[in-house]
Amino acid sequence: MLGDALSVAGDADGAADAYLRQVEAAAGDPEVREAAMALAANRLDEAEPRLRSILRARPTEVAAIRMLAELAIRIERLADAEALLDRALELAPGFDPARYNRAVARHRRGRAALALEDIDRLLSGAPDNLGYRATRAAILSRTGDYEAAIADYDAVLAHEGPGKDARLWMSRGHALKTVGRREACVASYRHAVELTPSLGEAWWSLANLKTHRFTPDDIAQMERALEDASAGDADKMHLHFALGQAIQTMDRAEDSFVHYAQANAMRRAQLPYDADATSAHVDAVRRLFDAAAVAAREGLGDPSDAPIFILGLPRSGSTLLEQILATHPEVEGTMELPDITTIAGELEAATAPSPDGYSGRLLQLDADELASLGRRYLDQTRIHRREGARYFIDKMPNNWMHVPLIHLILPNARIIDARRHPLDCGFSCFTQHFARGQGFAYDLADIGRYYADYTRLMDHVDEVLPGRVHRVFHERLIAEPEAEIRALLAACGLPFDPVCLEFHRNDRPVRTASAEQVRRPLSSEGVGRWRMFDPWLDPLRRALGPALKSYPD
Repeated sequence: MLGDALSVAGDADGAADAYLRQVEAAAGDPEVREAAMALAANRLDEAEPRLRSILRARPTEVAAIRMLAELAIRIERLADAEALLDRALELAPGFDPARYNRAVARHRRGRAALALEDIDRLLSGAPDNLGYRATRAAILSRTGDYEAAIADYDAVLAHEGPGKDARLWMSRGHALKTVGRREACVASYRHAVELTPSLGEAWWSLANLKTHRFTPDDIAQMERALEDASAGDADKMHLHFALGQAIQTMDRAEDSFVHYAQANAMRRAQLPYDADATSAHVDAVRRLFDAAAVAAREGLGDPSDAPIFILGLPRSGSTLLEQILATHPEVEGTMELPDITTIAGELEAATAPSPDGYSGRLLQLDADELASLGRRYLDQTRIHRREGARYFIDKMPNNWMHVPLIHLILPNARIIDARRHPLDCGFSCFTQHFARGQGFAYDLADIGRYYADYTRLMDHVDEVLPGRVHRVFHERLIAEPEAEIRALLAACGLPFDPVCLEFHRNDRPVRTASAEQVRRPLSSEGVGRWRMFDPWLDPLRRALGPALKSYPD
């Protein structure tokens, strides 16, 4: 009440102090304590109504606001969490737990620059806080400052307690992998599994290097870990993915497939994916974005030609194209940027439920709104640009769903479609555990439908915007690299530079599963790998339908 009164009186500092003292006193409040106990026990269906009841009676109960935000983070309502934490910190700017929660929410939303502001402010007041420093390392990895992230991990792991945290060693390994320090990366992952042999994600991280070869003893350890009572479902899922990869290299196709199938079934049960919704989105784009609609908006949007979008399916060779282009002196590689997906999601949220999704809303935007969205994309992605090159790459594969949006807000951006044989690409997705998203990738039939929808949308774009998208077929690039690389550079408005033929010598950071592969010369090793698993691919083949038959020989 004192905080509310001081706030009304215009004494912001006094109000903030009162609210902060109220947080300290909240531990003695029976209602807040009961809600906290429910939250600590992860009884979210009990904690949420308790917290909302408290806030109906006392809307400025800062401790309850923070706990409700923490609950929202746990159930992935990250925008709601950030808004709640904004309010908590507006009331009590010195409430460090709320600021830390906001840094986490912002980090997970892809708002890395803002997350870094929060964590740096916390560290300025508590420079020896290892939890803050470990979180800073994770945020720096998101912004692309990997060497600073590795330094933070090293500083944290030098202490006895954190030094025995297998997950921190694994995270350090991820950063080392990205910058190409392979031996140190493998050692970091190996140390993680020595500390916690049942940590499936660390075993999978070794497998996900794609170039690591497991020993028979490694396979035996992973099989024992599957029987370990301390291994949770997430550990077992990762272990199945890792064993699938390890056994595949031994040419034991059926045993390998059994592990992949178990891993995918476990992951698919965790993720809501609606294949019909993807098909409906493609149907809406094909119906609404006809030649007339596109022509009526010619020249709108932000005029920048800086972005180069590489899109398609995961595991299609897009990282290879990024590596080739990022080797050119005028182009900077970044990462899979979430910004187009975020803009599309916000348009969707602002649209009344409709079979057209956000596509109808997009066509209602005027010239100023389209240009504003283009500028916003450029502003938000600037944090990932460090070299000052004229062009930069956004390699988010899922952006294929948003090509009309990209075209309308950034009409001069280049768009590259990375395409790989549907059976090779589809099965490669099935062998991969993706850190986030890609809910379609854990069922062969879902993968086939997704690939078919992708080609339906891209065929439509080719029809209404002929020449707008440059397509690179992975197999042609492997067979005739110089011709395909010359065509790729020309499509991006870039002069040919022979250094692009030596892309594997580029030591830039690479975040995707193909990081180790693109640091090697071109190879046809992965072409036709699906044939080894042909007896089990009928669901994928059926779902692909015409997309399989139309793929060029």
